[in-house]
Amino acid sequence: MPNNLKIPEKERHKFSQPLGKLISGTREQTIPQVEQLIKEYSKEHSLIRIYLVGDIVSKDFLENSYLKAFIRLCIIDEKTQRDKITLGFDIFFDKIIEFKSPSGTIPEESFEILDQIIKSNARTLLKITEGEEDLLVLPLVLMLPLIENCKTLVFYGQPPITDSKNPLPEGIVMVDVSKRIKKLVKKFISIMKQD
Repeated sequence: MPNNLKIPEKERHKFSQPLGKLISGTREQTIPQVEQLIKEYSKEHSLIRIYLVGDIVSKDFLENSYLKAFIRLCIIDEKTQRDKITLGFDIFFDKIIEFKSPSGTIPEESFEILDQIIKSNARTLLKITEGEEDLLVLPLVLMLPLIENCKTLVFYGQPPITDSKNPLPEGIVMVDVSKRIKKLVKKFISIMKQD
């Protein structure tokens, strides 16, 4: 993937829409719903892998003993709405990697780093030391392999959006990684500008 990718200003609204199913509600309401969904999926799939983007969603999943078992990767920047946040679960991970991801940008190296993390199959914490983690959802979804009988899910937090034509409640977005979603992500990446 050549060069860093940036969101064009006039396309910014497209990137705020959920990439998958929005489970709306507060943290206290959404986590039990997610747990229920995963229990349903585990009846049909021998393997479930969860990838998390965002500090609050990572913290909530790590604090839930059932969901924690399925986590493969957490991508965090140790900030929530610009406030400092500490995850406190470093011991859970096999690997901790630090990475810079400028705001509003997908760095060129993110594709390679995510590919290596996924292939290593080690439980990994990817800490963004400078910038933001939000847009890394896109290369993550692209790099995740589609494995038979494995449910691959990416979760990220959805802040409430009130100042748009399509207002959104707060919640958690669940991206069920599939060919269709990968195609959609490629479309998003194609409208980004090379920096």
